[in-house]
Amino acid sequence: MYITINNKKIFASTGGKIFDKKQPVALFIHGSGLDHSFWGLHSRFFAFRGYSVLCIDLPGHTHSEGPPLSSIEEMGVWINDVIQEIDASKVSVIGHSQGCLEALEYFSKYPKKVKRLIFVGGSYKMPVNQDLIDLAEAGDDQAVNLMMKWGYENSKKFIGGNPVEKIINSAREIREILAIDLIACNNYRNGSEAVKKINCPTLCIFGEFDKMINLEKGKKFADSIPNSKTQIIKNCGHMIMFEKAFEMREKILEFLKI
Repeated sequence: MYITINNKKIFASTGGKIFDKKQPVALFIHGSGLDHSFWGLHSRFFAFRGYSVLCIDLPGHTHSEGPPLSSIEEMGVWINDVIQEIDASKVSVIGHSQGCLEALEYFSKYPKKVKRLIFVGGSYKMPVNQDLIDLAEAGDDQAVNLMMKWGYENSKKFIGGNPVEKIINSAREIREILAIDLIACNNYRNGSEAVKKINCPTLCIFGEFDKMINLEKGKKFADSIPNSKTQIIKNCGHMIMFEKAFEMREKILEFLKI
């Protein structure tokens, strides 16, 4: 479906069901340069289990009008605009990678609107390799190759091609979308303060072999959140929602039902 935020059309997948704010709302936020389709193995699963699902395309990404937002702080405010537009009172927010920073920033500003937080492959800070930023700013497809190399435990297992490459497939998208997202992640500094404000039920999910958010860093993040729960997915890298989709969504469902 499309909603209008700040006079811009924004796309959100609802998992094949009509959005109903009276049901528990689950908002899914994608990572750098990606879009709603990364939640494709999850949206219908939750939509047909009693949840109203919104898998959003961030501004400037795929079906949403741009331009992309240039900071995590702006994105946190924008997520609140989305929640206000759908008129939902309490929302469970599920973020992956960059989406975790946005969920964290959103909660720090608007804590009363969040029912639960779920961080997938996330932390309170995400410094980005400068070589990757330089390649992305130049529109070099090697930036996508590096994301694929670092993002998956075994990228060769994707029959028909890696899903990252299918979304970010032009020099313009690398330069005007991915680069902006990566720089926003690299520049975010509020995470260490924002994480101190978390007081809602929180689940942290990490991949055993994640090269972007290694387990040591992930556990430090999870330990900084009072009473949070941690799930480690075996034989998995950073792109948990693809690599171990069935296992991950069952763990999320179990957490949402508590």
